[in-house]
Amino acid sequence: MELFPTKTFQRDYEKLPKPIQKQLDRNLEFLLKNPYHPSLGIKKTKGEVLKGYTDVFEGRISRNYRFLFLIETDYYVLLRCGKHDEFF
Repeated sequence: MELFPTKTFQRDYEKLPKPIQKQLDRNLEFLLKNPYHPSLGIKKTKGEVLKGYTDVFEGRISRNYRFLFLIETDYYVLLRCGKHDEFF
């Protein structure tokens, strides 16, 4: 599997505090190696969290931050990252 960050994800990433960026980098490595790693807390979201997208998954960065992604055949499409309250 590979990571495919969208432009929106990249913009979100740049706005994150540096410690959260480092944590996200670490968790994305976990996602590639073991998507069932307990610190990721991966779960499928309910309904249409992002307009135009279904089957969106949520992963934990920290207590207050999350990232959203899609699972494709050979890669993860990284959609958004930021504070949990921004998405839910």
